[in-house]
Amino acid sequence: MADTTNQSDQILGAAGQSLASNRNGGIHRSAVSIGRGSAGIRAKHFTRKLVQIVIGVIGVIIAAGVAGAILKGIGFWGIMLSVLAIAVVIGVVSTRKVKVPKRAELTKGDPKQMVARTELWLEAQRPALPPPAVQVIDQLGVQLDALGLQLETLDQAHPSVNEVRELVGEYIPETIDDYRKIPAHLRQESHAGKSADDRLTESLTKISNEVDRVTRRMAEGALDDLAIKSRYLDYRFGGSEALEDLSS
Repeated sequence: MADTTNQSDQILGAAGQSLASNRNGGIHRSAVSIGRGSAGIRAKHFTRKLVQIVIGVIGVIIAAGVAGAILKGIGFWGIMLSVLAIAVVIGVVSTRKVKVPKRAELTKGDPKQMVARTELWLEAQRPALPPPAVQVIDQLGVQLDALGLQLETLDQAHPSVNEVRELVGEYIPETIDDYRKIPAHLRQESHAGKSADDRLTESLTKISNEVDRVTRRMAEGALDDLAIKSRYLDYRFGGSEALEDLSS
């Protein structure tokens, strides 16, 4: 009886370790997100997996309970099969990865969805890119977050929206796809004065600068409005000096 209990404890312990390992792996994958958009997608995916695991484990427990009630106990092997079923549920659900969007899907949906998909797509490309280019990709993630916030306040018919969709949906993926077509052993060789690695990094840097320029241009209206409001308040209340005089 003691051996049976020890074996059950070992199997339950192994199942618990499996769940902890997969949970930590999910957290690690979320930690590599380059922006808030893709991080949100990964967090929702991880939460959905946890819910599925809980539902699956509860289902196994209920099935074991029903079988035990009918058979007046499921015995040692019934317990082992239940633990194995729980381990299978955890293993199968935990291995499900976030679906990486296809290039054609990058510009679909509202600005928030477009930014999140692009960040997720860029993250999937990072393992194939040289370190300097990866640094630019990480910077692009932050810039795309800011750009997405700007786009949410604009009419979707605004010319800047179409410009951003072209920038995000064409220039960024085309640049990376062109690079990935080059065999890995040729990417560091000089061609026409520069290597493919250098050209990729330079191109992504130019795109990053363009994203920053577009974001600043779209923010000019809000900056002007704030400046006008500030001048009005100075006129209305006499400026900070007048407020200091009134307080004294």
